[in-house]
Amino acid sequence: MLTLIENAVLWDREHPVPRTTDVLIDGQHIARTHEVPGTLRSEASGAQRFIDGSGCTLMPGMVEGHCHLSFTGPSSNADLGNIPPEDHVLASAANATLLLRHGFTSAFSAASARLRIDVALRNAIDAGQLVGPRLRAASPELTVTGGLGDERQLHQDRHGFGMIADGPIAMRQAARLCIREGVDNLKINISGDEFVSHVRAERNPLCDDELAAFVEIARKFGKTTVAHARSSDSVKQAIHAGIDCIYHCDFADSEALDLLEAHKSSVFVGPAIGLVHNALIERAHFGLDEATVKGMGLQRKFDHCVATYQELRKRGLRVVVGGDYGFALTPMGTNARDIAHFVNYLGYSTHEALCCATSVGAELMGNGLSTGMVCEGFLADLLLVRGDPLADVGILQHQSSLAMVMKDGHVCF
Repeated sequence: MLTLIENAVLWDREHPVPRTTDVLIDGQHIARTHEVPGTLRSEASGAQRFIDGSGCTLMPGMVEGHCHLSFTGPSSNADLGNIPPEDHVLASAANATLLLRHGFTSAFSAASARLRIDVALRNAIDAGQLVGPRLRAASPELTVTGGLGDERQLHQDRHGFGMIADGPIAMRQAARLCIREGVDNLKINISGDEFVSHVRAERNPLCDDELAAFVEIARKFGKTTVAHARSSDSVKQAIHAGIDCIYHCDFADSEALDLLEAHKSSVFVGPAIGLVHNALIERAHFGLDEATVKGMGLQRKFDHCVATYQELRKRGLRVVVGGDYGFALTPMGTNARDIAHFVNYLGYSTHEALCCATSVGAELMGNGLSTGMVCEGFLADLLLVRGDPLADVGILQHQSSLAMVMKDGHVCF
């Protein structure tokens, strides 16, 4: 099918100053772009679809770089284990469609709540059975006894998003199991988190030999490795082990920052600031009292995260958006708020933040597909936005601002 989009103002990484451009789409791919309006009319004489982009910005589809499609609004980690599996899959599928509706045409999963939910979603999307973003499916969060994701207690067996593996032998087995079941990304928790009382953010329950075993198996099977690492030492562990994408890095000291900079061509990072932001800045809206937030030390964590990413921006790290959306504190569909957080708190220009949400995220997807740009030969994953996101990046938070969401040349919404 030929589709011609006319009179839209084009923005992407290579066009920091937007300009009116016509775009011809042939099947799944962008065939031609031209800055002289009407020039492509002759080539599009047989087009089945004409779209008038007047008053709109044409930009690449966004990439959720820290995605949890199977996190379906829990108030606590243990809530995820209480959902019947059939209900859980259906709710996760609804999240996939919701995310695409909000302009995210790709999603890089940072963990599945249960093994194979992500895999099932990815397969259904690829087969055309489910409307959703192109998805890199993840494992559950591999962790150790007492680590982030271990919800068990002596008097009761409970489950959250964690998959327990103690010692290098068990870690190898768990990684192989996830790979056998079809994941693209292997996730591991190196540090704790302030949202968990028994293992706070600056604790590192994972041992070096366990992490090395995890990475060893991932490398043997060509899988992407992803790590939760808030403490400075956990960031260093992740870098030394060769982790591909390191989330949070809040408390990175000067040595950790230098290591990240030295490996900036091989590593991605993501602050996932949305969850902490909402719990701290908007706590009243979510029913959190000041004493609870203060007891969790969230102001300190937020301040460290801001300082870390202001520095990483200066050092040229590849940073992706995605703020742990899917919890009760961070409803799925509000994911584009992270782009504004990059501008309001982390020192990014609007152009830079939009690049993090498009071209940098496309690099992280690493699936051999050309996305994240409006260029000839690239896949037609495109958004037509009412207004100018460079002037007001907040408009991307509203589904009503999206005149069109296109994936693979198909108008989805």
